[in-house]
Amino acid sequence: MALKSMRPPGRRSALLRFALPLAWALLGRSAAAGKLPEPTGAVLLTLSGRVGQANQGAQAVFDLAMLSALAQRRFSVKTPWDPRPVSFEGPLLREVLQAAEARGTRLTLVAVNDYKVEVPMDDLEHWDVVLALKMNGQAIPTRTKGPLFVVYPFDQAQGTLLDQFRDRSIWQLVSIRID
Repeated sequence: MALKSMRPPGRRSALLRFALPLAWALLGRSAAAGKLPEPTGAVLLTLSGRVGQANQGAQAVFDLAMLSALAQRRFSVKTPWDPRPVSFEGPLLREVLQAAEARGTRLTLVAVNDYKVEVPMDDLEHWDVVLALKMNGQAIPTRTKGPLFVVYPFDQAQGTLLDQFRDRSIWQLVSIRID
């Protein structure tokens, strides 16, 4: 005879609502205590170079749970690629780098197709650059810019600065080298 679960419907989503803040708290404590947790899922992002807290050899790697455990920023902005405003959600890129105690002046961001872009570290101090995990409330599929998309605050720029934001926004991000 098969046993049925005694959990009432919706209990799983309640557990997930509890688990994500708990994971964020644990990640924050681990980082504050000087230890970046190990990923338990597929690695989405690899940080290399000047990384103070490595969790895989000399690199800091993040899975979706680790990135989701960081404070999330939600905002809507019109991008150069979409005629209407798009909603994005994810941690600030500077907070991802802080979790790994990354220090440097220049970042090299690399996409899954080996496209590379150079970003000055100053950008992350002057602008709220988001490492988007969601677009319009949904996980971003690889075929449409995901799973990680670096998004600048396009609504705060014009002219040459807008061109820089467009050029530095990279989708299908897989790694960052810190120099």
